[in-house]
Amino acid sequence: MTLPEHGVEIRLAARPDGWPKPENFTVAKAEVPAVGAGQVLVRNLVMSVDPYMRGRMNDTKSYIPPFELGKALEGGAVGEVIASESPDLAVGDVVLHGLGWREFAVLDAASAVKIDPNLAPLGAFLGVLGMPGLTAYAGLLKAADFREGDVVFVSGAAGAVGALVGQIAKLRGASKVIGSAGSAEKVAHLKDDLGFDEAFNYKDGPVREQLEKAAPEGIDVYFDNVGGDHLEAALAVANKGARFALCGAISQYNATESTGGPNLFAVIGKGINMRGFIVGEYSDVKEQFFAEVGAWLAEGKIVARETVVEGLENAPAAFIDLLRGANTGKMLVKL
Repeated sequence: MTLPEHGVEIRLAARPDGWPKPENFTVAKAEVPAVGAGQVLVRNLVMSVDPYMRGRMNDTKSYIPPFELGKALEGGAVGEVIASESPDLAVGDVVLHGLGWREFAVLDAASAVKIDPNLAPLGAFLGVLGMPGLTAYAGLLKAADFREGDVVFVSGAAGAVGALVGQIAKLRGASKVIGSAGSAEKVAHLKDDLGFDEAFNYKDGPVREQLEKAAPEGIDVYFDNVGGDHLEAALAVANKGARFALCGAISQYNATESTGGPNLFAVIGKGINMRGFIVGEYSDVKEQFFAEVGAWLAEGKIVARETVVEGLENAPAAFIDLLRGANTGKMLVKL
């Protein structure tokens, strides 16, 4: 076959000040690099947009380097190998890799993971069986030290990570799982489709009041995707010895001024264990995660909703919508 000489990619045109806007991105035509020794050329089929990408748009030191201005963004993607200079991957193989936001990607074969498209839909390898799934699994079981019988509260519970945290907690023997979300439709999804015991719309009233009503017995585990008033509410309602896994703080990602912080006196008085974590810390549980969650998925015990946007050129809009909570489950872009 004739290999492509050019492809479309999405570049960071300017660093956002507050909420990202369409003008922060550029849709550009780019030359496809030559495939070197040990490398493959991949035609991307589906890509992920994730909240952590907002932090990489700032020029600040973090656990991962910031995106470069004028360069293509990066993120999880699944695609088909269309040229290979590696003995480890062949043309036609389907791989998971980190060079999304572009039509074609040239990368070292060692940085791609071959997947079996017959095991699950391609989007699952970017969601329930991918980074969000491992984040939920390791964050709950390791960072939060989940124990059978715990009362678990999950903020941002209708998103890709939160939805899985709640379901894993139920399957592992939680006595009650409570979730917050941003619409009546999402609340119904949590209770009717995902099996949450209680759920509430954080826009309907103070989070603390709604959480106290949902968990009069208090909470033992809080999985935080939101921060802000959700974290304050969880501290107030937490039982002694509660464990908090701090995964994200999407309510503060686009703040241009200090949002202050919760009163952490409760952490002392209640002996609360708060653990911030990055999913990369838990690569040692990948096999256990894939075996257990993969089995649950195959058995129909896990529901993995996806919100799919068509067209690479619409990836910036999908990302902005993600930050505003327009998605239910994993937000994906189909190329």
